[in-house]
Amino acid sequence: MGSTYSVKYVRGSGMPSVQELQPLVESVLADVDRQMSTYRDDSDIERFNDAPAGTCQKMPDDVLQLVRFGETLSQASDGAFDLTVEPLLNLWGFGPRAKGDRVPSADELQAVRAQFGHQRLNIRDDRLCKDGPIQVDFNSIAAGFAVDRIAARLQQLGVKSYLVEATGELKAVGRKPDGSPWRIAIEAPQTDARVAQKILALDGYGVSTSGDYRNYFEQDGQRYSHTMDPRSAAPIRHSLAAVTVIDRAALRADGLSTLLMVLGPEAGAAFAEREQIAAFFVTHQGDGFVTHSSSAFDRLLVEQGDEP
Repeated sequence: MGSTYSVKYVRGSGMPSVQELQPLVESVLADVDRQMSTYRDDSDIERFNDAPAGTCQKMPDDVLQLVRFGETLSQASDGAFDLTVEPLLNLWGFGPRAKGDRVPSADELQAVRAQFGHQRLNIRDDRLCKDGPIQVDFNSIAAGFAVDRIAARLQQLGVKSYLVEATGELKAVGRKPDGSPWRIAIEAPQTDARVAQKILALDGYGVSTSGDYRNYFEQDGQRYSHTMDPRSAAPIRHSLAAVTVIDRAALRADGLSTLLMVLGPEAGAAFAEREQIAAFFVTHQGDGFVTHSSSAFDRLLVEQGDEP
């Protein structure tokens, strides 16, 4: 994933030491990398991506699970979420095979539309099939999936209180030795510093934040975000700077934060209310920011003993 991970846990009697636990955690990450990485040619998904249109390949159950989850989000959002936008990311300079940041021509944008689209991806038994020259990119959900997998492994080993983080996606379960909760900081959308905008006290939840405030480029005075809207084949152009989602599953939080980021402040807030998603929005306003939270977010904080 080209990033870092961390695991903090409360060690009780009979639980594994750090030296015993670390290789077990890293084996989970190695499995995810081997199956889903777009930065290594020998991963399962890259072999699929390199295959010609009209072909099928047998895939691990985890890959098929993520494809099904991605399709659920695509259908729920009328295509705002799409796992097949890797050619679009490459074209705009943000993908693993990008050739530099630049604004594509109209002809290039027209041509790339034939190379992505979740409706061209389908599952037949244990095989993943493509009806066009499409490529799958799990970067919007793989980290959340990895966090859930690590959390499940910790539970199997008898660890009852932990904070797992991978590439910024988190899951907090249990309490610290002094009885206090794990506290998660929502980062303020600033490019030059890391400042906490809100602190969450959580037990049993995953947290994911998506934002456009660090990964972008500028050309002719226009800012272009790495977050792509598949419906327009272009970076998002609205005022939403960041969105944080809290969910029992880090996978769902990861995917939903991307989906809401694409939808933007108005449509995203409406989607979160309709689907009862616990979401916290940070929106550009003038030279500063304003925040808004969904009703499910406010209720969850109260349930967790925090203030909305």
